[in-house]
Amino acid sequence: MTEFYLPLRTVHITCAILTVAIFTIRGLLMLAGSKLHAHAAARWTSVAVDTVLFTTALMLTTVIHQYPFTTGWLTVKVSLLAIYIVLGSVALKRGRTPRIRATAFVAALATIGFLVSVARSHQPLGFLSG
Repeated sequence: MTEFYLPLRTVHITCAILTVAIFTIRGLLMLAGSKLHAHAAARWTSVAVDTVLFTTALMLTTVIHQYPFTTGWLTVKVSLLAIYIVLGSVALKRGRTPRIRATAFVAALATIGFLVSVARSHQPLGFLSG
């Protein structure tokens, strides 16, 4: 199984970069007042990339034998992912006012930034760990 690690990791990282890029573009379109952020093509592209991202995440946990809720950094990563999803939903869809949407957008980007630092360091505190 370890022979699949590098290709899975590469696909996972590529999809992570794509999903953040798509979210950022959609968020900037939303902040600019454009309705393109909610266009079906943007939503479905995001869903497709996120599906591959999630699938490779599950496969990677199997390959490396580290699992959320037993491995600290993965538990934090999954928790941050849940927070990012909620904030992203508020930013792009559920926020009642432009100010709420903008605040949720910035908070979602900060959350994903911290999530990336946890993923890169394999430490629950990410860049704060030293």
